[in-house]
Amino acid sequence: MTVRNLLDERFEELSELVEAGMKRLRVPGAALGVWHKGGRRVAGFGETSVENPLPVTPQTLFQIGSITKTMTSAALMRFVEDGRLDLDQPLRELMPGFSMADPVVTEQATARHLLTHTGGWVGDYFDDFGNGDDALAAMVEAVGRLEQVTPLGEVWSYNNAGFNIAGRLLEILSGKPYETALRELLFAPLGMEQSWFYPDDVFFTHRFAVGHEKRDDRVVVARPWAIGRAGNCVGGGICSVGDLLDYARFMLDGGVNARGERIMKQSTLDCMLEPGMEAGVGKRIGITWNIRTPGGMKVCGHGGATHGQEAALHFAPGEDFAIALLTNSGAGAVLTDSILEWGMKIWFGIAPGLPEPIPASAAELDEFHGLYDLPLSAFTLGPREGGFVLQDIPRGGFPRPDIQPGQPDPPMKAVPCGNDRFLVLDEPRKGAIGEFIRDGDGRVRFCRLGGRVHRKVQG
Repeated sequence: MTVRNLLDERFEELSELVEAGMKRLRVPGAALGVWHKGGRRVAGFGETSVENPLPVTPQTLFQIGSITKTMTSAALMRFVEDGRLDLDQPLRELMPGFSMADPVVTEQATARHLLTHTGGWVGDYFDDFGNGDDALAAMVEAVGRLEQVTPLGEVWSYNNAGFNIAGRLLEILSGKPYETALRELLFAPLGMEQSWFYPDDVFFTHRFAVGHEKRDDRVVVARPWAIGRAGNCVGGGICSVGDLLDYARFMLDGGVNARGERIMKQSTLDCMLEPGMEAGVGKRIGITWNIRTPGGMKVCGHGGATHGQEAALHFAPGEDFAIALLTNSGAGAVLTDSILEWGMKIWFGIAPGLPEPIPASAAELDEFHGLYDLPLSAFTLGPREGGFVLQDIPRGGFPRPDIQPGQPDPPMKAVPCGNDRFLVLDEPRKGAIGEFIRDGDGRVRFCRLGGRVHRKVQG
């Protein structure tokens, strides 16, 4: 069998898994892409909207959510290359009037803290400051009032708000609005002609997907569609699965675009993909990219979620391999969480295992029970024989503070798996690993789940 026929066979197997998952989870539409050793395969499945349906094609545009963060980082790294940005220089020296709620953070926060999610302030804050060129500046002023949760630089906890600041830094360094700077520094050089940001309305002239959510067991369109201009640098990218693969190829090819033109130095990309602080079980953080080593293979990736759309992009530099999945449903998170595992098994025979449950008595588990809280995400851990019952508490607030909470997910079973950790057994968080963090006196103070460090406030 030729390499190309083998790629077709593997892509068909992967496509069948995606389509089966869409049917089970009632995901209206998806777009899938794979690149491997010079071969590229893309496909669309389902429909763009349950209200105004069109077939999803490989050219259909989806919101890519927080994958955009890696693009914000890549654009800033171009200023690192030309000597105009030092990742460890205090932001107050680069951004006039920069201020955070904690005076120490105001003095010491750097771009590296932003791009590695180690700022420590409340990370989930969203608001709409209009569509003017001043929207991001207004957002950063509001972010400056957010409470500090953990000490600067000490703990990895996913931080959307830090990328509002990073986007504003890009505006200051480039002298241009974020969207213009990103297009000139990344989209145009990479030939990403199917990539935009709202409120640029040109994407409305192309086929695009709308988000969906479940309400009373019905799949309905999620509104609002846009996340607000101030959030573009955090998660506002809109593109086709093909453009997303072109972006991954740029990372795989060491900073060279599809035309063979060098856009970024290999050494700069090496810096971005160097594993740093532990970022949850089995992951380390590079410059924004999450880095795993399933079966000893280095894999870099990032996910994305907006209002009713879920996305994932992963690539393995040593194997010239990339995989991308875009979906138009919140339930698509189960698929985007699975796509790397499926790809690793089909292409490389790697099946990453989960930790084994470790028996524990009710008395041993009692200290972990309680409410774990952040402004926009919270959950409880209650007692269950041999483990926990995990109950998410929807808070709403995305993409605007006035958005009401959605329906809560059903309770999920979880079991201890050693070293102050637990494993979730049920969807939609199946396979997620939670980590308890203790204070200097040994008391459980935080739980990191879903990438966020939540404070224990009851129990």
